[in-house]
Amino acid sequence: MGEEIAISLKNVSKCYKRYARPVDRLKEILLPGKSSAQEFWALRDINLEIPKGETLGIIGQNGSGKSTMLQIIAKTLTPTTGEVQVNGRVSALLELGSGFNPEFTGRQNVFFNGRLLGLSHEEIEDKFDEIAAFADIGDFIDQPVKTYSSGMFVRLAFAVAVSVNPDILIVDEALAVGDIYFQQRCFDRIKTLRDLGTTLLFVSHDSMAVYKLCHRAVLMEAGQLVLDAKPKQVIDLYQAKLLQKMDVQPEKLEIQTKSNSNYGILQENKKFSVAQEELEEVVINLPEVSLNFIKFFNEDDQETEAVISDRSVELSIGLLFLKSFDDPHIGFKIRDRLGEVVFETNTFCMGQTVGQVESETLLEVRFKFQVPLMEGEYTITVGVADSACGQTSFKQTLVYAHNVAILKVLKNKEAILWSGMVNLSPHLSIFRHTYV
Repeated sequence: MGEEIAISLKNVSKCYKRYARPVDRLKEILLPGKSSAQEFWALRDINLEIPKGETLGIIGQNGSGKSTMLQIIAKTLTPTTGEVQVNGRVSALLELGSGFNPEFTGRQNVFFNGRLLGLSHEEIEDKFDEIAAFADIGDFIDQPVKTYSSGMFVRLAFAVAVSVNPDILIVDEALAVGDIYFQQRCFDRIKTLRDLGTTLLFVSHDSMAVYKLCHRAVLMEAGQLVLDAKPKQVIDLYQAKLLQKMDVQPEKLEIQTKSNSNYGILQENKKFSVAQEELEEVVINLPEVSLNFIKFFNEDDQETEAVISDRSVELSIGLLFLKSFDDPHIGFKIRDRLGEVVFETNTFCMGQTVGQVESETLLEVRFKFQVPLMEGEYTITVGVADSACGQTSFKQTLVYAHNVAILKVLKNKEAILWSGMVNLSPHLSIFRHTYV
C-alpha cells in the first residue's frame, strides 16, 4: 500500500452463519461436510481506498453494513474474504463504552484504554488532566463506570480516543449522545484533528455534520457500496432512497440520476462505480406530475434573478398535473453552496391545503418570504407529495428535484455588519442602573 493511502479495502466481504437450532452448530463441528447453516453476507466485495488526511462520511440505513466495515478496519472483526491494509495508529469509537470495564473507575479505565491504544503509562499520566478536563465529569472520574449515565460514558470514551493523537480516528454515531456543549467541543476537536492531517471515518445520520466535516462520502446499502462521491451527492441519493422506502408503492418509484448529459434510471441492483464525479443530481419525478417552471418575483411583483438581503422575494413553482390527485402538497428547500439546508417547509407544515387537483391542470404555487441571508448563491429544491401522514411523511412522492433554480442574494448596503447564516436584525437598547 502506498504511503499516501491510510486505508485500503480490496474485495472485502464478511459472512455470518445463522443456525435454526443450537444443535445444528454442533452437527457442523462434528460433521464438517454437512452444514445446515444459512449464510448472511453483512459485506460483499467492498473496494475502498482512503488517502491520508481525508475525512470520509459513511452513510446508510441501519443494517447496511457500516459498523461491520468499521470493525474490520479497526481489526475487531476479521473479514471472510478480501484484503485489509491500515497504515497508522487507529483510535475507534465504535460502540458506547466499548473497551471499558464497568467495574473499574473512570480513572482506571483511562489508563487501561490508553494502554490498549498504544500509550505508555507515563504518556497517560501526562495527558490525564487534559483527558479529565475534556470529559468534564467531575468527581465521577473516581467512581465505577457502571454508575455513569450514557452521556458521561461517551464523554470519557471520546476524551480518551482523541487524546492519543491518532493517525486514523473512527467515530460511529457516538456523538449523538451528550448535551449540545459537549457535542460542540467534540466537533471542534474533530476539526482540529482533521486540520492536523488525521484521517477520519465518520458515521452519522446527521447530514449537516457530514456536510461540514467530510471531504467525501460513501453510501452503503445491503452490505455494498452504492455510491462514492461528494457528500452532497451521497446524501441526496440517501434521502431519495428513504423517500422511496416510505412510499406507498416503493417498487414503482424510480430514482433518476442527472449527469452532465442526461437523466438515467437508477436500477435497484445497479452499483455506481467508485468516484462517480459525473453524477450531478438525484431526481424523483413521476410522469403524472412535472415541474414546469421556477420563477422569482421581487417586492414590485416583477420577475427577477436576484434579491437584496433582508428584502422579501416570491418563489413561484409551476407544476403540470396529468392525473387527478386529492391531497397534493408542495414544498421547497433552500441550500447554501455546500449543500447545507438553510430553510425548508411545505404547504402541510404551513397549515395550508391545495385541495383536489384535476388532470390536465397547470398549478402555480407561490411562497413569499424574507431573505435574511448573507450575499451569495443559494439553490432551490422542490418537493411534491400526495396524502400527508405527518410533518415529513407522505404516502406518495411525486416530485423531488434538487438545484432546480438558483437564488442570488445581493448585499444590503443599509444593513448592519454581521456574519453567520441568518441576519437576525437585532435591536439594541442600553440602560444604566444605579447599583446599591
